[in-house]
Amino acid sequence: MLLWASEVAYGEGITGLVEVAGRAAGLTRLAGVRLEDLTEADDCAYIVLRWEAIAADGKLFTALDADLMLVPAGDQITALTLVGAYRPQPASACAELDQAIMRRCAAAAIRGFLARVACTLVHPAGTAGAYKS
Repeated sequence: MLLWASEVAYGEGITGLVEVAGRAAGLTRLAGVRLEDLTEADDCAYIVLRWEAIAADGKLFTALDADLMLVPAGDQITALTLVGAYRPQPASACAELDQAIMRRCAAAAIRGFLARVACTLVHPAGTAGAYKS
Protein backbone atom coordinates (compact mmCIF):
# COMPACT_ATOMS: atom_id res chain seq x y z
CA MET A 1 0.00 0.00 0.00
CA LEU A 2 2.84 2.42 0.80
CA LEU A 3 4.45 1.77 -2.58
CA TRP A 4 1.15 2.36 -4.38
CA ALA A 5 0.47 5.55 -2.39
CA SER A 6 3.99 6.79 -3.20
CA GLU A 7 3.63 6.16 -6.94
CA VAL A 8 0.21 7.81 -7.20
CA ALA A 9 1.24 10.82 -5.08
CA TYR A 10 4.43 11.36 -7.09
CA GLY A 11 2.49 11.13 -10.36
CA GLU A 12 0.00 13.73 -9.17
CA GLY A 13 2.84 15.99 -8.01
CA ILE A 14 4.56 15.79 -11.38
CA THR A 15 1.26 16.44 -13.16
CA GLY A 16 0.90 19.63 -11.13
CA LEU A 17 4.49 20.60 -11.88
CA VAL A 18 3.96 20.11 -15.61
CA GLU A 19 0.86 22.32 -15.49
CA VAL A 20 2.83 25.24 -14.07
CA ALA A 21 6.39 24.61 -15.29
CA GLY A 22 6.02 22.92 -18.67
CA ARG A 23 6.76 19.59 -20.33
CA ALA A 24 10.38 19.33 -19.15
CA ALA A 25 9.16 18.60 -15.62
CA GLY A 26 7.05 15.71 -16.88
CA LEU A 27 10.08 13.85 -18.16
CA THR A 28 10.85 12.57 -14.67
CA ARG A 29 9.76 9.37 -13.04
CA LEU A 30 9.75 7.83 -9.60
CA ALA A 31 12.66 5.43 -9.90
CA GLY A 32 12.67 3.98 -6.44
CA VAL A 33 10.78 3.79 -3.19
CA ARG A 34 12.64 2.24 -0.29
CA LEU A 35 10.95 1.34 2.97
CA GLU A 36 12.59 0.06 6.10
CA ASP A 37 10.89 -2.23 8.58
CA LEU A 38 8.33 -0.86 11.00
CA THR A 39 10.11 0.31 14.16
CA GLU A 40 8.79 1.26 17.59
CA ALA A 41 10.37 3.87 19.86
CA ASP A 42 8.71 5.27 22.97
CA ASP A 43 5.05 5.78 21.99
CA CYS A 44 5.78 6.09 18.28
CA ALA A 45 5.70 3.58 15.42
CA TYR A 46 7.55 4.64 12.30
CA ILE A 47 8.85 3.57 8.91
CA VAL A 48 11.83 5.24 7.26
CA LEU A 49 11.13 5.87 3.59
CA ARG A 50 13.00 7.30 0.61
CA TRP A 51 11.63 8.39 -2.76
CA GLU A 52 14.08 8.87 -5.63
CA ALA A 53 12.98 10.45 -8.89
CA ILE A 54 15.15 10.60 -11.96
CA ALA A 55 15.16 13.04 -14.86
CA ALA A 56 15.03 12.05 -18.54
CA ASP A 57 18.84 11.96 -18.63
CA GLY A 58 18.88 9.31 -15.88
CA LYS A 59 20.28 11.64 -13.21
CA LEU A 60 18.69 12.09 -9.82
CA PHE A 61 15.98 14.78 -10.03
CA THR A 62 14.57 14.87 -6.49
CA ALA A 63 14.74 12.81 -3.33
CA LEU A 64 12.59 12.51 -0.24
CA ASP A 65 14.07 11.11 2.97
CA ALA A 66 11.48 10.90 5.72
CA ASP A 67 10.01 9.10 8.69
CA LEU A 68 6.34 8.14 8.43
CA MET A 69 5.09 8.04 12.02
CA LEU A 70 2.03 7.03 13.99
CA VAL A 71 1.88 8.80 17.36
CA PRO A 72 -0.85 8.65 20.04
CA ALA A 73 -2.74 11.96 20.20
CA GLY A 74 -5.31 11.11 22.86
CA ASP A 75 -7.18 8.10 24.20
CA GLN A 76 -8.71 7.16 20.85
CA ILE A 77 -6.81 9.31 18.38
CA THR A 78 -3.59 8.63 16.52
CA ALA A 79 -1.67 11.22 14.51
CA LEU A 80 -0.09 10.29 11.17
CA THR A 81 2.98 12.43 10.53
CA LEU A 82 5.71 12.63 7.94
CA VAL A 83 8.95 14.35 8.93
CA GLY A 84 11.74 14.66 6.44
CA ALA A 85 13.40 16.56 3.64
CA TYR A 86 12.26 16.72 0.00
CA ARG A 87 14.90 18.33 -2.14
CA PRO A 88 15.81 18.86 -5.76
CA GLN A 89 19.32 17.92 -6.75
CA PRO A 90 21.40 20.96 -7.78
CA ALA A 91 22.73 19.33 -10.94
CA SER A 92 19.35 18.00 -12.12
CA ALA A 93 18.25 18.34 -15.72
CA CYS A 94 15.41 20.58 -14.56
CA ALA A 95 17.48 22.84 -12.28
CA GLU A 96 16.00 25.88 -14.01
CA LEU A 97 12.56 25.17 -12.54
CA ASP A 98 11.49 27.72 -9.98
CA GLN A 99 12.22 26.33 -6.50
CA ALA A 100 9.01 27.79 -5.03
CA ILE A 101 6.94 25.96 -7.65
CA MET A 102 8.82 22.73 -6.97
CA ARG A 103 8.23 23.09 -3.21
CA ARG A 104 4.48 23.62 -3.73
CA CYS A 105 4.23 20.56 -5.98
CA ALA A 106 6.31 18.48 -3.56
CA ALA A 107 4.08 19.56 -0.66
CA ALA A 108 0.98 18.60 -2.68
CA ALA A 109 2.48 15.16 -3.46
CA ILE A 110 3.28 14.58 0.21
CA ARG A 111 -0.23 15.67 1.28
CA GLY A 112 -1.72 13.26 -1.27
CA PHE A 113 0.51 10.46 0.00
CA LEU A 114 -0.50 11.08 3.63
CA ALA A 115 -4.19 11.28 2.69
CA ARG A 116 -4.01 7.90 0.94
CA VAL A 117 -2.16 6.28 3.84
CA ALA A 118 -4.63 7.74 6.37
CA CYS A 119 -7.61 6.59 4.30
CA THR A 120 -6.21 3.07 4.07
CA LEU A 121 -5.57 2.95 7.82
CA VAL A 122 -9.10 4.09 8.60
CA HIS A 123 -10.74 1.99 5.86
CA PRO A 124 -8.71 -1.18 5.23
CA ALA A 125 -9.14 -2.96 1.88
CA GLY A 126 -12.70 -4.02 1.27
CA THR A 127 -14.27 -1.80 3.94
CA ALA A 128 -14.77 1.45 1.99
CA GLY A 129 -14.77 2.97 -1.46
CA ALA A 130 -11.67 4.18 -3.27
CA TYR A 131 -9.78 7.25 -2.11
CA LYS A 132 -11.02 10.45 -3.72
CA SER A 133 -8.76 13.50 -3.77
